[in-house]
Amino acid sequence: MTTALDSSTQQRVDKWLSGNYDAATKESIQHLIDSGNTTELTDSFYRDLEFGTGGLRGVLGVGSNRMNRYTVGAATQGLSNYINAAFPGEDVSVAIAHDSRRMSPEFAQLAADIFSANGIKVYLFSSLRPTPELSFAIRQLGCQSGLVITASHNPPEYNGYKVYWSDGGQVVSPHDKGIIAEVNKVTSVDDIKFMGIPERITMIDEIIDAPYVERVKSNAVNPDVIKRQANLNIVYTPIHGTGITLVPRVLDALGFNNVHIVEQQATPDGNFPTVKSPNPEERAAMQLALDLALSINADLVMATDPDADRVGAGARNHHGEFELLNGNQMASLIIYYLLNAWKDAGKLTGKEFVAKTIVTTDLIDQMCKNYGVTCYNTLTGFKYIAEVIRELEGKEKFIGGGEESYGYLIGDFVRDKDAIASCAIIAELTAYAKDQGKSLFDMLMAMYMENGFYYEALVSLTKKGKSGAEEIQKMMADFRANPPQAIAGSPVVRVDDYKALTRLDAQTGTTTAIEAGKMGIESSNVLQFFTEDGTKVSARPSGTEPKIKFYVSVREPLASKEAFDETYAQLKAKVQRVIDELQLN
Repeated sequence: MTTALDSSTQQRVDKWLSGNYDAATKESIQHLIDSGNTTELTDSFYRDLEFGTGGLRGVLGVGSNRMNRYTVGAATQGLSNYINAAFPGEDVSVAIAHDSRRMSPEFAQLAADIFSANGIKVYLFSSLRPTPELSFAIRQLGCQSGLVITASHNPPEYNGYKVYWSDGGQVVSPHDKGIIAEVNKVTSVDDIKFMGIPERITMIDEIIDAPYVERVKSNAVNPDVIKRQANLNIVYTPIHGTGITLVPRVLDALGFNNVHIVEQQATPDGNFPTVKSPNPEERAAMQLALDLALSINADLVMATDPDADRVGAGARNHHGEFELLNGNQMASLIIYYLLNAWKDAGKLTGKEFVAKTIVTTDLIDQMCKNYGVTCYNTLTGFKYIAEVIRELEGKEKFIGGGEESYGYLIGDFVRDKDAIASCAIIAELTAYAKDQGKSLFDMLMAMYMENGFYYEALVSLTKKGKSGAEEIQKMMADFRANPPQAIAGSPVVRVDDYKALTRLDAQTGTTTAIEAGKMGIESSNVLQFFTEDGTKVSARPSGTEPKIKFYVSVREPLASKEAFDETYAQLKAKVQRVIDELQLN
């Protein structure tokens, strides 16, 4: 028996069947109807694919809740309307890039056509390119906006659409809400100007590639070390994504001449045939790279995600085994290396800063404090770090920054996380360690001995559907109504509520305001608990997935390298105690 569709879903289906949609789309819809696949039909049409603060992301297919020619078209028409209204009477331009996913080239060309039909000049990359290069291109070409077609490291059935503004950062307030309002006004397929004007579209490639590579090269702080360690044994995989276009080129330009590409994953392929998920945060995605690294006794292994804004890396630990460093560890190592290098070069004047997100390790705050460098904390999302860089441009100098989810940025010529530049600096700091007869892991332990051993864990709970959303809301409400008095035996001394924008001193009972409108800070459903012994727990429902995430951070002094294993075991046990006590499962 076929279940009837609810009235609003049926109305959307009827609208697509009777409207000016192409024959193939209508045939696909009719096939879903004829096959009785009500579940798929409902999921495809029960709502309009939401244009959120970052853009679109969804499953490929026909329907109002899918990534297709018409949903991408409506988004681009709305964005075009907003751009033209924001820059009245001006000659405006946008840059467009895409990744290796299915339909990415087609969506990029479609967007170019629609922008051009709306009187906007378009710079379109001739083939796939990394997301950070799109950010660079916007600034290099003086564009008012830009977009990249990508779904980052989502499964193969997804694609997405990320929007950027003139500073090269993803759109933030007020533009994000303004764009959403314009997109929502595009209610008919007849509102979309599909007929492109080729004269307004310029193809770009080497004109951006060459200056970008030069700027990445300029990040190098110890080029003499690279010369001495040019034979550093590096394994790299792009996991079928865009990284192949620039990571090998950048490493070669720096002088690294012993780079081994994982051939099975070197060809761009939106089906990602060798992995379940093209996510370098997951060990399985890096297994082929690790196997190659073991077979050739490599010093370093690196993997970038499909749009090359995140990078995973690993090196041999003190037991001789390849160990993958997590995002907090690598972000900390990069900042540790840069702070030391800037100090040694006499470049620390008191006007430098680092930026990171509030759920990223406080080890970075501690190191910045030691070096007299300001560390700005923002909400989760690299667009907020970009906002800080923009606000401080010409006043303070950005050294670098990052977030726990494997995204890092060095220098300010890109305004998004940049796996290309990150691969370059990770290779350099590994060469620096080797030049001193050490490994990347030795550098990690030295950092912990100097600043304390910080250990972080992420607990991500999936709660699907309406009931799941209600359960997540209840969990946050319960934490607000009954905050823990102590965590793992240590009293809670501070509670930060970013939804209410309040900070509670639990010892005095005093509440102060977290400044709304401060760089990288706005109201957001995040709670943080800080204890007397330095434990931190952050609770944050995801804005894009049916998940609630808990970030747990603990710390202990590290007396020596010999004490690493024992201290590590203690910290892991403490994290588990926190998870059990707060019932984060």
